[in-house]
Amino acid sequence: MQFIDLKAQQARIKEKIDAQIQNVLTHGAYIMGPEVKELEKKLANYIGVKYAVGCASGTDALLMPLMAYETGPGDAIFTVSFTFIATAEVVQLLGATPVFIDIDAKTFNMDVQKLEDAIIKVKNEGKLRLKGIIPVDLFGQPADYDEIKAIAKKYGMFVIEDAAQGFGGMYKNKRACSLTEIGATSFFPAKPLGTYGDGGMIFTDDEDIYKKLTSIRVHGQGSDKYNNIRIGINGRLDTFMAAILLPKFEIFEEEIGLRQQVAKRYSENLKDSVTVPFIKEHNISAWAQYSILHPEREKVMAGLKADGIPTAVYYPKPLHLQDAFVKLGYKHGDLPVSEKIAGDIFSIPMHPYLVHGEQDLVINSIKKHTKK
Repeated sequence: MQFIDLKAQQARIKEKIDAQIQNVLTHGAYIMGPEVKELEKKLANYIGVKYAVGCASGTDALLMPLMAYETGPGDAIFTVSFTFIATAEVVQLLGATPVFIDIDAKTFNMDVQKLEDAIIKVKNEGKLRLKGIIPVDLFGQPADYDEIKAIAKKYGMFVIEDAAQGFGGMYKNKRACSLTEIGATSFFPAKPLGTYGDGGMIFTDDEDIYKKLTSIRVHGQGSDKYNNIRIGINGRLDTFMAAILLPKFEIFEEEIGLRQQVAKRYSENLKDSVTVPFIKEHNISAWAQYSILHPEREKVMAGLKADGIPTAVYYPKPLHLQDAFVKLGYKHGDLPVSEKIAGDIFSIPMHPYLVHGEQDLVINSIKKHTKK
């Protein structure tokens, strides 16, 4: 059994992928070729925004907007600790300071009340400027954007939606990546819409931000690549990666629907054995992962492994306790919900091609190994 079955998807659309790769080999525009522009246009339309900017990775999709906002030393960026390091790494790369916020115990997304408490604390201390907020659409479920944006407006901050796992999800009938001034996603192979390498995309309705992003993406270029008007990065999306994403996107909505079916069946059958994911009524999750909680995680995971079922832990150590952020001075107990969830959570196989028989193997194994 596969944790994420990319081969099943590839078999379904292999001819179209092969044709797209051959097209790139034929026209030879390996950097920023026509497939990149085509993908940007299609995904912008899908999300419902004016502009999309393809970039080299989901990490660049977070870094580039921070650069567009001229984030730097002395700036406070508020984000969660229970996420992949890229979310906060980009803040520290620019010399700014990540301020970690605890998560809601049910959704695992940013706790809005704790966000405002942290903002007030930083403001009263007077050592850092209130600059921005980066909520994360963890495991595919959008964060509480109406409340977060209201807080951001109150304190004069921007909001960047980290939808690396959220592309395909929805919040109050709006698509993930359109929920703030800037949305960012990743095309890492394991993501709901993933390519066969690294890639990412940034979404916005703001023309000025769009122009800055397209400049930053190519070393801060102005009228041409030898006229540099700002410091930028080499953040371009590879043409091959865009070409592979085009046929994948054709079946993406169907795959999101299939993920809903798998998640629903899991939840209905596992709710009495483990703590299953909680999705708010106004949300649709992209189900990048299906993550469950159990106080005897290691025992249950070992049992699943013995039954031939793969598992993974996202994330075993919150960022505020990582060595990379030790200078920030956080300690055990500072973010108790993040720390508790990190100790109990694990993910089970989730992809659109997980048939009922495979689902039953997972369900029955979990029931067996959680029985009192």
